[in-house]
Amino acid sequence: MEDSKQIPADQLGQKLLEKKGVSWNKKYRKQYGALRKYLQHHPQVFQLSPDANKVGLKEAHELLVELDSPGQALQSPPQSNGVPWNSEKNPPRPRATSAGGHWFDLNDSKVQPIKEKDIEKQFQGKESAYMLFYRKSQLKRPPEARGNPRYQIPEHLLDEMNAANTELQKKRAECDSANNGIDLHLHLSSCYKFHNGALHPSLSWKESVVDLTIDRRKTLGDLRQAVFQMLDSWEGDMVLSLAKPLPAGLHLYQMLDGDELSLDSSGVADGTDIFVWNGKEVGGTRVLVGAEHEPVVLNVLRLAGHNEGGKGQHFTEAQHTFSCSTSLGDLHRALAPSGGIVLRNSSGEEKEAKNWEVFREEDMEETIRSVGLRDGCSVLILDSHDQSFVNISSGNLTAFTCDISWLQVKNFCGAEDEENQVKITATIETVMSDIKMKAIRELHLEEELANESCLRPVSGNGKLLSPVPEDYTVKEAELKMGSLLGLCHGKAPTSTQLFLYFMVGSDPNSSPEMEIVVEETASVGQCLNLMLQKCGLSGDNWHLRRLDWCYEAGEALSQENATLKELNVCRGDTLVITEGKLPEKGFLKIPIWWLRPSSRKKHGENAQDQVNGLTCQMEALQVSAGTASPEATHPATELCYAGRIEIAGEASLEELKLQALTLPCCQEQVVPLPSFLRAWTVDSKRPGKLLRNNKQRLSDYKLAASVGICIEPLQKEENLGPHELLLRVQMGIPGERDYSDCGDLVWDISKECTTWALRQRVASHYCLPVEKIEIAKYFPERFEWLPISSWTQQISKRKRRKKQESLQSAPYHLRDGDIIGVKNLLLDDTKDFSTVRDDIGKEKQRQLALEKKKSRQVRSVQEPFFLEEKLPTKPRKPEVALSINVGVFR
Repeated sequence: MEDSKQIPADQLGQKLLEKKGVSWNKKYRKQYGALRKYLQHHPQVFQLSPDANKVGLKEAHELLVELDSPGQALQSPPQSNGVPWNSEKNPPRPRATSAGGHWFDLNDSKVQPIKEKDIEKQFQGKESAYMLFYRKSQLKRPPEARGNPRYQIPEHLLDEMNAANTELQKKRAECDSANNGIDLHLHLSSCYKFHNGALHPSLSWKESVVDLTIDRRKTLGDLRQAVFQMLDSWEGDMVLSLAKPLPAGLHLYQMLDGDELSLDSSGVADGTDIFVWNGKEVGGTRVLVGAEHEPVVLNVLRLAGHNEGGKGQHFTEAQHTFSCSTSLGDLHRALAPSGGIVLRNSSGEEKEAKNWEVFREEDMEETIRSVGLRDGCSVLILDSHDQSFVNISSGNLTAFTCDISWLQVKNFCGAEDEENQVKITATIETVMSDIKMKAIRELHLEEELANESCLRPVSGNGKLLSPVPEDYTVKEAELKMGSLLGLCHGKAPTSTQLFLYFMVGSDPNSSPEMEIVVEETASVGQCLNLMLQKCGLSGDNWHLRRLDWCYEAGEALSQENATLKELNVCRGDTLVITEGKLPEKGFLKIPIWWLRPSSRKKHGENAQDQVNGLTCQMEALQVSAGTASPEATHPATELCYAGRIEIAGEASLEELKLQALTLPCCQEQVVPLPSFLRAWTVDSKRPGKLLRNNKQRLSDYKLAASVGICIEPLQKEENLGPHELLLRVQMGIPGERDYSDCGDLVWDISKECTTWALRQRVASHYCLPVEKIEIAKYFPERFEWLPISSWTQQISKRKRRKKQESLQSAPYHLRDGDIIGVKNLLLDDTKDFSTVRDDIGKEKQRQLALEKKKSRQVRSVQEPFFLEEKLPTKPRKPEVALSINVGVFR
């Protein structure tokens, strides 16, 4: 075969696309495979060159090959009926236009008319991957196809539809289960025994509990039937009672009676504990139910001896459980059968105990609950021989100068099978080393661990705080009654050492928090070198900053030769390693961001893409003043990092703008005057406070150490006054849940900042009647719109002056840069300001809240009887002076 009749094999697909208007991969690859393999499998028709790079027809005459639909085979019919591969004699027939000659744009679920001249513009460039043309045709279906939607549909399409429908039903069931399903914990009476006034599992906690998931819309009868089906081996009567884990054990409350009652009305919610029993006894013991019989765990203290010259008394401790309806007389007879007195801590758990109050004879008829005894309360039993060396006056025990308290110690350095937590009795003068040794003995650990362990307070969110020096007392360590301590590996710092946290950069997600122990006499430079060595960094282009109360890099430790003690760096403080050298005194080093106009997506863009774009914008701002400089541009951001400038604090805002234009990223911008630039502070990764008055000094703005400045270019000059408010307004698109581009609106609030005044200003901006618009403020962090109501129009003029509130106060808190949505009631009577993007954002927030709730429930199931002291969720910081400027005080 002559080479002139052959063409390159890799160009055959393009030739087919030009002749037939459809590519091989799109129409034939699924049925026949790759084009090159198809040529190799049909040697009787096609002939490949020896190197398989060229292909031609094997027959001498022109072989006609017809490419039919994917459901039929490729064949070679007579030449009169085929379309020659290499022939251009038969031009394609002109397509008949549809009736009326109209074109329609079919974009997924939206169909709209389009002009023929706009078709090329609509589908050109990178925005369109492919374009399909449709022509109207008359469909004539045979009689056997009527009522049969599956008529002549290929089997593989039917299989795909069935699989898609099955997957859809599965997702619907999972969604319904997630929204309405609740998890219940069933406790079986056969796995429990009753002792010490409460129910306790005879096996492990996991083996005694059976989990049941049920729809919250079901009734008690449905619940009872589900329990019967789960416990098919149950014999005898079955009674369901609400239960609650208490420190003393599991306690039962009301029985679930009435099959027609709903689960919600019966108090059955997600995570509820339900006890399954016969309603009378457990293990042959009668069980009292109800809130009036709740068990209370009391810490009973007795004097074990007296150390003359010591700081306090030594006590023995034992826990006893009583019903809250037990009288004090019965309590006295149970704890002091041979006589004596009973005292309680009169100050309670929240205060430091300094007095012990004696229960008098007239109080013996009171119950434990009526006198205020709760779980964890301590009572002191003084026998007859103990009363000889104490003085009782006015019903109070005044001989002791120390408070009695107890602490919880949790083991963080042992194996999982070892005892995890113990309760230690101590006084406020007890030394921490004694508490550690007692905890090691109570936990049955090796005493050699005392030399390689320390005690660390545990916060409410489970974070280990700085270790307590072992020569500190409970009072010096500022520990309260019930505080939780962790027994951890590592030596505790001495009283002359500081335990510090540090991180690289102020973003906790990008840099983990690390720990270090340094001498308080160490200088700032020495401390920085130790921290750099521990985190594996090098160089001298670093400095230290404190972590402020907003958990951001704050005040810089500029005196490198000063000691940590001189700078009031305290135990447990967090320092931030920040890149870059500190500027000279009187100068500011400010990161500059360039605010580019946001390029709105085409109307009709997928809402999920808009949310993803917003996420990209936020991710582009993850770089703080203490991290490395990001790249100068980001494809989907409004804020572009330009660099840092070093400027004197006495310089004006105008000089800052001029110096910002010298940065490489900003030199391409054409700005006639500084008044064509608008300056913002960067707050929470978005423009925050608007900086007015170009002549004002930077020091007068009281900028924070790590604050960034955002520069926004303008189309015209702007010099906003102190009483002018800059708002972003956007008009809603009628019939759609979307808005047009934002526009700037300057509003003079010198006379009044009320709803009526804002409505008038917005109406005049859009040339609309005031009564034909509705406005609302957007809260992007909550994806919510708050309508700005006009109820004050219907109040008399005298009352209006008195009752109208400023929009700068609650609940609107209007400020510069806020987004105001506008509805034109002449074209759109819907008052729903939300968009599809808001729905997606709220759904994501709801999913996060649901995951947090489930994680809390998992922790409560794993440690049901853990008595956790409620501590602050954030570690305590040293108190500092705070000045607040109040503009309007009412």
